[in-house]
Amino acid sequence: MTSLYYTILSTSIRERPVEINATEFKAKCLKLMDEIAKTRESIIVTKRGRPVAKVIPIEAEEKQSYFGYMAGTITITGDIISPIEEPWAAITGEEDHFYEGMGVAEENGAQDDGEKG
Repeated sequence: MTSLYYTILSTSIRERPVEINATEFKAKCLKLMDEIAKTRESIIVTKRGRPVAKVIPIEAEEKQSYFGYMAGTITITGDIISPIEEPWAAITGEEDHFYEGMGVAEENGAQDDGEKG
């Protein structure tokens, strides 16, 4: 019970992060990182008495699901179920010039000839 009280008291009294020199940090790096993760307190690394780095605990990020992240961002106007009265350009051949030179069958009959063989 005394150690818990001491831990709470020392945490609330401490206003500044713990400072440690670079040589000591290098020697105890892994142990210090475990301590930072456990206590959630930062450490300032000094070199010749001057602060050069601050080691802080990282906040765990929640993994967000992409499912439904755009919900409510689309507005539907008009009827999206019924077919449109306009003929489809792929059937009428209005967009055939987009596919020239790509090796796509130029005529509908070209596919039928190959199948009849």
